[in-house]
Amino acid sequence: MRLTHVLSIAVLLTGCQTMQSQDVAKLEILSATRAWADALNTCNPARIAALYDREAVLWATTSSSITSTPEGVRKYFDGVCASPTPPKVQFGEQLIRVHGDTAIDSGSYTFTVIEGREMAVPARFTLAYRKVGEQWLIVDHHSSLRPVPRKQ
Repeated sequence: MRLTHVLSIAVLLTGCQTMQSQDVAKLEILSATRAWADALNTCNPARIAALYDREAVLWATTSSSITSTPEGVRKYFDGVCASPTPPKVQFGEQLIRVHGDTAIDSGSYTFTVIEGREMAVPARFTLAYRKVGEQWLIVDHHSSLRPVPRKQ
C-alpha cells in the first residue's frame, strides 16, 4: 500500500473516532441534564447542588440575583424545595454542543407549579458543563422565563 493511502485511512479512522467520542459526550451531557431534572423532580437539594462545580454560577429563573458559591446554589434549591408543592421540570428542545472538556446544553423546559392550581411555567435555559474526571459538572446555569410569542 502506498504511504498516501495509509495516511488517508489513518485520517479517516481518526475522524470516525472523533465523531464517536463527540456522540458519546453528547449522550453524557444528555444524561447529566436528566440527572439534574431527576434531582429537581425529587426535590433533593443536596443531590442537585452536587451536580454543580465549586466555581459554578447560577442565574436562576426566579432569583433576583446571581449566585456564585456552592452554599448559594444549595440555599437556592433549599428554598425551591421548601414549598409544600415543589415544582417539577420537563425538558423540551435541547441543543448540545461539545468542545473538548466543556459542553453547552441550551433549550427549553417547563416547570409545573401548584399555587392554588396547577400552572405551567415555560422557561429557557443554558447549562454549561466541564468534565472533571469522569463527571460532567455544571459550571454555568442560566434560566429565564420564556416570552409569550407575539401574535402576528
